[in-house]
Amino acid sequence: MEKTRQTSAFHRVAEVKLSYRNRVKPSERPQVTCSTDSYRVLKEGWDKSKLEFIEQFKVLLLNRANRVLGIYELSTGGVAGTVADPKLVFVAALKACASGVILSHNHPSGNLTPSQADLQLTKKLKQGGELLDIAVLDHIILTSEGYYSLADEGLL
Repeated sequence: MEKTRQTSAFHRVAEVKLSYRNRVKPSERPQVTCSTDSYRVLKEGWDKSKLEFIEQFKVLLLNRANRVLGIYELSTGGVAGTVADPKLVFVAALKACASGVILSHNHPSGNLTPSQADLQLTKKLKQGGELLDIAVLDHIILTSEGYYSLADEGLL
């Protein structure tokens, strides 16, 4: 009797599904060739009412040709910060079969200078991407008036 209960427990496990649906034709996906392109795509997809209100972290998912597969909204925080879990960055990239990612978050204060935490997170994610063969191409800090690209500044 005890053996039956143990055996049946092995049959009750969660099912894991990985899926990605793209409703945009490959030819219609925007192509990112520079930080300005990234900023335009990100700003267009950002909720304008939150840009200067609360901090959000989003990931731009790219294919091999740097065409945008999608934007993943990783987290929404408070006025002074948000949490970006590295596992969730790469879960989204793997689900979309992305070859590269561009990290992004906004600074509601309007200050474009990256914090030490921004720099450390970027370094950590770049290292994680190297293990998975997913290139971390840039980290963009957005405000309503402009952006800061860590790649353009040689900080990536």
